[in-house]
Amino acid sequence: MNYPDRYAAIDIGSNGMRLLIAKVVETNGVTSVQKLSLTRVPIRLGEDVFTTGNISDEKKALFIKTIKAFKLLIEIYQVKDFRAVATSAMREARNGNEIVALIKKETDIDIKLIDGKMEADLIFSTIHTQKISKNDSYLFIDVGGGSTEITIFDKGKRAESKSFKIGTVRLLEEKVKEKDWEELNKWLNNVSNSDHDFKAIGTGGNINRYFKLSLNKHLEPVKYIVIKNLYDDLKLLTKEQRAEKYRLRYDRADVIVPAGEIYLNVLKKCGINEIIVPKIGLSDGIVYYLYKKDNS
Repeated sequence: MNYPDRYAAIDIGSNGMRLLIAKVVETNGVTSVQKLSLTRVPIRLGEDVFTTGNISDEKKALFIKTIKAFKLLIEIYQVKDFRAVATSAMREARNGNEIVALIKKETDIDIKLIDGKMEADLIFSTIHTQKISKNDSYLFIDVGGGSTEITIFDKGKRAESKSFKIGTVRLLEEKVKEKDWEELNKWLNNVSNSDHDFKAIGTGGNINRYFKLSLNKHLEPVKYIVIKNLYDDLKLLTKEQRAEKYRLRYDRADVIVPAGEIYLNVLKKCGINEIIVPKIGLSDGIVYYLYKKDNS
């Protein structure tokens, strides 16, 4: 039997692949996405794509095995519905569509390649499950392995959105061009010169880790200076030292530094001295999308 309140989301990113199995609960008018299982596999597709333009045979084999494993978990949890999406690395891979077709043939799972705007919309759709006012203006910053998506939301509606080819894996591979930084900073200058008083919201595994290291309470904004101090210390350490001192996974210990650089750059350019970290992500947005589709 299928459990009517269970949904699954497969998020294929540039730095890793995730499977979230969750249910959506509504209690006294408050909606929440409750995680039942979260599985992350550190297959860094961007490592191949941003250097060669293709996903290697080795990573392709791991990719397919991971999707097969995810499908088994989805079957075990007997979810009602699921969706698989892929972001920056898969969008740019020359053999991306070929791999999508192969996975469909071997697993019957359709992978949808989504753009930055769709990604931001899915993540922000779950914002009302947090105690965050919809009446304010927000600068929504999502830093991934391959790109940074920045979206302006005004009174709960998207006003403007922009995707930049600046991501943590892309920075590690030294594949971010100077013109990309210039484009980002020019766009941010326009934001800072607007009449809006923006509050920053950050999503992504790395800002979640900075939040955890800050020891703040849930939804308590993290000050710019706190992130800057953590970043400065992390930058001085080797990958191994970061992993040991801050108890980081190895695949987090390297990307957390370029992620800090990106978040700090955005906040500084916009004159914002703190950031809210609701600890929601693309997978939560997919689950919530499936729930709304079934209950509309």
